[in-house]
Amino acid sequence: MKYLGIEASDLIKSGGIHTAREICQQPELWKKAFEEIKHQEAAIAKFMDEALANTERIILAGAGTSAFIGLSLRGVFQRNSGIATDCVATTDIVSHPKDYLTPEIPTLLISFARSGNSPESVAAIALADEICHTCYHLIITCNAEGKLAHYSSKSRHYIINLPPESNDQSLAMTSSYSTMLLVGLLIAKLKDLKNAESSVETVIKYGRKLIELYAGDFREIAKKDFRRAVFLGSGPFFGTATESHLKLQEFTDGKVICKNDSYLGFRHGPKAVVDETTLVVYLLTNNAYAYHYERDLILAMKKGTPPLLEIGISESEIKDIKLQHAFQLSENGKSVEEEFLAVCYIIPAQLLGFFKSLASGLMPDAPSATGAITRVVEGVNIYSLT
Repeated sequence: MKYLGIEASDLIKSGGIHTAREICQQPELWKKAFEEIKHQEAAIAKFMDEALANTERIILAGAGTSAFIGLSLRGVFQRNSGIATDCVATTDIVSHPKDYLTPEIPTLLISFARSGNSPESVAAIALADEICHTCYHLIITCNAEGKLAHYSSKSRHYIINLPPESNDQSLAMTSSYSTMLLVGLLIAKLKDLKNAESSVETVIKYGRKLIELYAGDFREIAKKDFRRAVFLGSGPFFGTATESHLKLQEFTDGKVICKNDSYLGFRHGPKAVVDETTLVVYLLTNNAYAYHYERDLILAMKKGTPPLLEIGISESEIKDIKLQHAFQLSENGKSVEEEFLAVCYIIPAQLLGFFKSLASGLMPDAPSATGAITRVVEGVNIYSLT
């Protein structure tokens, strides 16, 4: 059997079998996760109706990669609920809880976690229970055996355990990230779940296309001698850009230094990072208004030191911009809401990271040669608030 065009036996030898399989399984896992949410729809709706009726604030939380999910979902939760929504990493909540949790503000804390065993993930929930007079918890985790999946809170809570294969074995999160992102999106759109099904089906097709048609292209790009990489995305794609920069940096054990930003934000100084060793990846919207700003920035990249390579990821054809590589997902002009594209837009960075890791002589499943980073964070002590 082959994954990403490589024999499984060779992937085992090179230490990349888990990562390759977990990247490839995503489209089918998204389908499975959607069916699970449909199965639990009534129970989730009952919990969410009560929570939203009794809260004044939503916090989307997680540690590391799991925290970036909220960056893509903040807008859709706020638009659909009409409730002020923030994305706050559990790592921030734990160190400065009273900066984010207010006793008098009823809060819905939505927690995302792969293992559910990160010390900050459990501590953030406990702090919310301790500080907030009224608090609801929605927990979305990939590990039914983790601490979060068995957390007993005094507050009303609902736990969604995703399919066991979403609990990635590789150090770097791939299918766990995209599946939790999709499930979070479905929760935000729960009242319109039936109409969301066609968008999920489209995103599944896009994911398969990236993996089955374009993996070879990303393998060739990974052979280029880029030492820096910048991922740009705005709106729901800011979270994707943030996760993309971490993915490539993790997979290369820091050999490729990465950065992320929004298109408008990149103009305000960060653009100085671009040199002749830089790969720039544009995550492009299908929102005509927002695209004006993206196009202007790309055209402005001609001023100053040109990057080594520019890549565009888009739903439809890019007609007015010339890039060395442009990856188009839609073949018939079909369009989905841009937040759905955030689910599959992470795959290019996963592929780049995986192939660059192999090209650098590293093991994608465990790329940290010194053990500086681990699958579940270690060495974090949790202290009492009082």
